[in-house]
Amino acid sequence: QVQLVESGGGLVQAGGSLRLSCAASGRTFSSSAMGWFRQAPGKEREFVAAISWSASNTYYANSVSGRFTISRDNAKNTVYLQMNSLEPEDTAVYYCAASKWAYGSISDLIGDPDNYWGQGTQVTVSS
Repeated sequence: QVQLVESGGGLVQAGGSLRLSCAASGRTFSSSAMGWFRQAPGKEREFVAAISWSASNTYYANSVSGRFTISRDNAKNTVYLQMNSLEPEDTAVYYCAASKWAYGSISDLIGDPDNYWGQGTQVTVSS
């Protein structure tokens, strides 16, 4: 059974940093795009960042570009999200996602509601 387990969330002051991790099990995702989404209270889930299966391409939402960095370690079946210069507006539950398509593009991940999803980790940024 496929599982994506996020960790690394928590409470941080504005301007601080956090590093999220997402460990996958049940199958290898070394040939699949992976990424992060978030959902703030009262809002719909939104895209944050994605990385191609080879890590050669990354893509970010405008709101986090320049502050967040996505990376992956295919040997560990894990994707990371380094979040710097955090703002109160970044407060949300962060979800890891993995595309079901092998050797697909980042757009396959962003546009597909049937990705594999983690349970989420809470990130709270205080002002």
